[in-house]
Amino acid sequence: MSTLEAMTLDQVVDTARYPLPELESAEGQAVVARARRELSTLGCTVLPDFIRPSLRDVLQQECSAIAPRAYFDVETANVYNIAVDSALPEDHPGRRTFQRGNAFVARDRVPTDSLISLLYSHTVFQRFVARCFGLPQLHELADPLSGLVLNVVAPGMEHPWHFDTNEFTVSMLTRQAQDGGVFEYCPNIRSAHDESFDDVRDVLDGRGERLTRRLSLQPGDLQLFKGRYSLHRVSPVRGEVARHSAIFAYSERPGVIGSVARTRQLFGRVLPEHLAAEGRAVRGDRLLD
Repeated sequence: MSTLEAMTLDQVVDTARYPLPELESAEGQAVVARARRELSTLGCTVLPDFIRPSLRDVLQQECSAIAPRAYFDVETANVYNIAVDSALPEDHPGRRTFQRGNAFVARDRVPTDSLISLLYSHTVFQRFVARCFGLPQLHELADPLSGLVLNVVAPGMEHPWHFDTNEFTVSMLTRQAQDGGVFEYCPNIRSAHDESFDDVRDVLDGRGERLTRRLSLQPGDLQLFKGRYSLHRVSPVRGEVARHSAIFAYSERPGVIGSVARTRQLFGRVLPEHLAAEGRAVRGDRLLD
């Protein structure tokens, strides 16, 4: 398969099971309705075998080939991605720190003819994702680095408990870890008006089993997730194989570019676009992060 850019969406996605081009059909409406229901109640929905199983090896091989391009760094972080020396009360969950050792391949290092690039930029896929989240439209990020990325969690590393800065996340596991690397999350543990510090503290201190769900994800599964209000992590990866997942970043408004500080943290570099856009971000809530 040498010309992936020439493939149609129907060849990549199981459109019999997920009829993206026919969302007004009874089958299409049923898929969207289930996704909306689970996102509303659980903060997450998984569409198994979204990528055709016959392409699973291609998906894994493509992403494994670009994984060495990831920017890797180990840093001390907390769940809110704020400075660990911030002035917080002694028992505040933001005082709990973790070693974060994940890595990201930036968008400008992901081949445009790869399966994940085909999906990310396809208007039919974007329309489907927007419909599932109950949004009128989604836009690709204007950010040249963070629109489409590959997340790499190496053996011995983890992506510790955190909240996302955006309200929704679209991702796809492309390679499983040999052991560990489980996606764990606490559905709607906080809201735009209530940080629920006590519950967050319980999870961080190992007393949050009642609040935690775990997903058994397979390569090619599409995951839609509301990570702004749901605490989540990827548990420590063990064995010899790194965990890979593609992250498709969209926004409800056009022209979104990441901050200089966050971009440098994730990719180890910034571009002129980030410098030009600095200071123009608009907050949607008053949460700590």
